[in-house]
Amino acid sequence: MKYLLLLLLLAAAILPACSPRLAVLTPATTAAARHDIREVLQTQTAAWNRGDVAGFMQGYWQNDSLVFIGKSGLTYGWQPTLDNYRRSYPNPAAMGQLDFSQLRIEPLSPDVAQVIGRWHLARPAAGDLQGHFLLVMRRLGGRWVVVADHSS
Repeated sequence: MKYLLLLLLLAAAILPACSPRLAVLTPATTAAARHDIREVLQTQTAAWNRGDVAGFMQGYWQNDSLVFIGKSGLTYGWQPTLDNYRRSYPNPAAMGQLDFSQLRIEPLSPDVAQVIGRWHLARPAAGDLQGHFLLVMRRLGGRWVVVADHSS
């Protein structure tokens, strides 16, 4: 009986150290995530507005598991997503000037966030386009990237 009690006490002391600790969102980590994600979106906007689709795509996860959901359905992978953008927007006039608005950046954990917003392309020659989007972003390798994009 004495050994069983000792074993239970030892287990109670060791098990908490072995269990994974959940990362906690604090006001500071939430503010930092929102700031960093806003910077990614601003960098993407600047790249788009100078006609640099590849630069715009630097905000996306360069992985085959990236998913883009648009009016044509699902696209998996960074390269196919880039190829679709290049087909749909072959030159700066077709690309127009991008603006994101009504942004709602909600960190879900220290390394995952969702972003809801509105996009608008001002295209004087081709006609404006606009819609809404939901992004799932993850902090990977110390930087925030889009891992899932549903734009309509």
